[in-house]
Amino acid sequence: MFQTFQATTSPEQGPPRLKTLREALEKEGFDAFIVPRADAHQGEYVADRDARLSWLTGFTGSAGFCVVLQDIAGVFVDGRYRVQVKEQVDTSYFTPVHWPETKPEDWLKEKLTSGKVAFDPWLFTKLQIDEITEGLKGTDITLVPSANFVDAIWEDQPAAPAGKVEAYPIELSGKRSPDKRQEIAEKLRDKGHTAAILTLPDSICWLLNIRGTDIPRIPIVQCFAVIHADARVDLFIDHTRVDHLGPDPAITVKPPDSFADAIAQLNGPVRVGAGSAPLAVSQILQQAEVEIVYAMDPCILRKACKNETEISGTKQAHIRDAQAMVRFLAWLDAQTPGTFTEIDVATSLEGFRAQTNALRDVSFETISGAGPNGAIVHYRVTDDTNRTVKDGDLMLVDSGGQYVDGTTDITRTIPIGQPTEEQKKCFTLVLQGMIAISQARFPRGVAGRDLDALARAPLWRHGLDYDHGTGHGVGTYLSVHEGPQRLSRMSEVPLKEGMILSNEPGYYREGAFGIRIENLIVVQKADQKGDNRDQLSFETITWVPIDRRLIATDMLAPHERDWINAYHAEIANKISVEGAAKDWLEAATAPL
Repeated sequence: MFQTFQATTSPEQGPPRLKTLREALEKEGFDAFIVPRADAHQGEYVADRDARLSWLTGFTGSAGFCVVLQDIAGVFVDGRYRVQVKEQVDTSYFTPVHWPETKPEDWLKEKLTSGKVAFDPWLFTKLQIDEITEGLKGTDITLVPSANFVDAIWEDQPAAPAGKVEAYPIELSGKRSPDKRQEIAEKLRDKGHTAAILTLPDSICWLLNIRGTDIPRIPIVQCFAVIHADARVDLFIDHTRVDHLGPDPAITVKPPDSFADAIAQLNGPVRVGAGSAPLAVSQILQQAEVEIVYAMDPCILRKACKNETEISGTKQAHIRDAQAMVRFLAWLDAQTPGTFTEIDVATSLEGFRAQTNALRDVSFETISGAGPNGAIVHYRVTDDTNRTVKDGDLMLVDSGGQYVDGTTDITRTIPIGQPTEEQKKCFTLVLQGMIAISQARFPRGVAGRDLDALARAPLWRHGLDYDHGTGHGVGTYLSVHEGPQRLSRMSEVPLKEGMILSNEPGYYREGAFGIRIENLIVVQKADQKGDNRDQLSFETITWVPIDRRLIATDMLAPHERDWINAYHAEIANKISVEGAAKDWLEAATAPL
C-alpha cells in the first residue's frame, strides 16, 4: 500500500509547542510569527521536514497559515477546510479564521496596535509579503524577515528529502530537454533577460526531463536551478543524486548550499517569479545589486500546454485507471452496508489500481468520506476517524493514480442503499454544472474566471454553492494540482490548447453528506460553427460512469440527458472489463 491511515498529528501536541514558540519570540523581541503551509519551493505538497504548520497546530490541510501572537493564534483556512480545522486543532488555543475573507494584515491590525511580526523569507513570495506590507501601511506594525522560529524549537525535525532522480524518456515527454532549454533561452533573449531563476520543482523536472521521489504522491525533485540566456543550466542538487543520469555539457551541477552565493554573482537583468520564488531570492539579488525583472516562471505556460505525446499518454493512463475504477465500483456495489469502512474503500480502490501493474503511486491521499465525512472537502480517513459505511450514506470517493504516462484525478459519489429525494436533487444540480463545463465553447482568450459560473449556476438558482474552485490544472506524471490554469473566479490566465484541468463542482451539507463529481478535461480547438470564430472547447478524458441512481431525470434538460447518454456510450466502447465488473458496466452505461 502507498497509503497509510495513521493520524499524523493530534490536537494535544499543539498547546505545549505553541507555548515554547511564544517563549522564543518573546526572548528575541518579536510580537508575532507567521507559520505558512509552505516550503522554499512554494509547492502545495511539502516534505515532512517542512510540515511546520501541521507540526505546530495539528491542521493538515494543503493550504493555510497560522499567525501566532502572545495572546491568540489564528489558523487561517479557506472554504475547503473549515470543517476539518475544527476537528484537528485545539480551539482553546488556536482560533480558526476564515480566509481569504479575512486577510492577515486586517486581522493583525485588529489584534495589535504596534509590534514586530517575524517571518521566514524563504517561505513566502514577494507578492505575499508585499500584500501584507501594503495592508499594514499607516500602522506601527512591521514585518521583519527572520530565522525560522519553528525550526529552532522542532527538536526531531526530519531531514531534507534526497530521493532517487530518474530520467523521463522522450517517448513520454514528447520533447528533448535540450530543445526545451533552447526555447526557454530564446524567450529570455527576446525579453532581454540574462537568466531566469527556477524554484518550482515541477518546472525544473519538466525542463530537464527528470522525475523524483522527494515528495510522496508527486514525482518531483526538490532543487533550484538557473537557466541562462545561452541555454546553459546551473542545477543545485547533490551530485550523487544525478551522476547516474550521465553528463550533459550544458548542465552544471552545483551543491545546494551554493545557491545563494551563485545567484549573487549573476549579471542582470535576472528573471524572478514574484508569485513563485521565495522573497529571500529577491533579497539576495538586491543586496548584490543584481537587476531583477519580475515575471512568471518561463517554464510554467509551456509545461501547462501539453504536446501530443503527453496528451496521448495521459489518455492511455485514464483508460487504464478507468478500468480499475469500474472494477472498484462493481466491488463497492456488491458490499453489504454496515460490513465495510472508509479505509476498506480506500484500500480496495488502491488495490484495483495496483492490479494494472502500472501504478507508480496514488496521486494524492484518497478522499474516502461516508455520510457526514463526505462534507469535509479534503477529508483524509485515519484509524481514528474511520467510519463504517451505512445504509443511506452517500459515499464520496476522490482519488487518482500516478502512472508513468499520466496523472489521473477522479471523483464519484455513490449512494449506499436508496438515496433520498433531497440527495438526488442536490446531486443532479451538481451534475448539471459539470455538464455545463463539459459542453462549454468559448472564444480564445477566455480565462477560468469567465467559465466558473457555468458550473455554479444550477446550484445558485436553488440558493446553494460550494467553497472551492471548480477546477485545477493537472500535470503529466507530475503534480495533480498544476498551475497556472484553473477554473476559478480568481484565475485570470487565458485557457490554451493542451491544458488539462479538472471539472469538479460539488455540494456539501455539514454533518450530513458531501457530493462531488469530477472528470478531467483537455482544452482543444473547437470545431467550426456559425461565422467560424476562433473558439476553444473541452474534451473529456475520464471514462467512468456517473451513478444513475442519484440522477433526478425529471430535472434534466434534453441536452443534458443526451450528454450523459453519449458519455456512457463512449465509456462502454472504451472500457473493457470481465466478469461481474462487465455486468456492472453494462447496467451503469445503459441509456437513461
